[in-house]
Amino acid sequence: MPGSTLLLVLDLVGVFAFAVNGALTAVRAVRLDVVGVVTLGVVTAMGGGIARDLLIGRVPPATFSDWRYLAVAAVGGVVVCLAGHRLGRVATSLTVLDAAGLSLFAVTGTSTALAAGLGPVQAVLLGGMTAVGGGTVRDVLVRRTPEVLTGGLYAVPALLAGVVVVLADAFAHPGPVLQGGTAALWAVVAASLCFTVRMVGVAKRVDLPGPRQHPGSAAS
Repeated sequence: MPGSTLLLVLDLVGVFAFAVNGALTAVRAVRLDVVGVVTLGVVTAMGGGIARDLLIGRVPPATFSDWRYLAVAAVGGVVVCLAGHRLGRVATSLTVLDAAGLSLFAVTGTSTALAAGLGPVQAVLLGGMTAVGGGTVRDVLVRRTPEVLTGGLYAVPALLAGVVVVLADAFAHPGPVLQGGTAALWAVVAASLCFTVRMVGVAKRVDLPGPRQHPGSAAS
């Protein structure tokens, strides 16, 4: 599968996963109407990709230049409107979909950054931002603290996936990581690592250590 096609497929799957996640959040957390459900789904799906494209100078962003992005995001919102009552019965549905979107966007964001000529560190950071961007916008719109700021393993798995993509790109012969016969393999490895670490962090309630507080701060 050519590199551009693989990136597009992964991007669209991530868009759908985040769209369903955002729409389910609207149904379960704030109980919006149909327009609100679809809108929150689309915003969740598009937020990270738009920020990524603007930062690398891809104007207009893929969201507006390729109709498939908006169509897939809208379909995700509509699916929730039609079958949200069934999806909502699964307790882990929101977390699983969020982890799936996080994983796919971490891979595509990092790969897109590398293709745009960014260095490895910048590519990893942009991949992480792409992954957490949509979820952050979603949380702000429903008036809750973004998950990326509340502890747990959220940004870290995305950054790990970005590191895998960068390392694979550095040692891939010939050409970039998301081209050639090993493209799907490395994409799956990076996305699977991100998804696994995120889900383990949720299941085990793993939090990153915070700053030490002054002994008297709690009392004050």
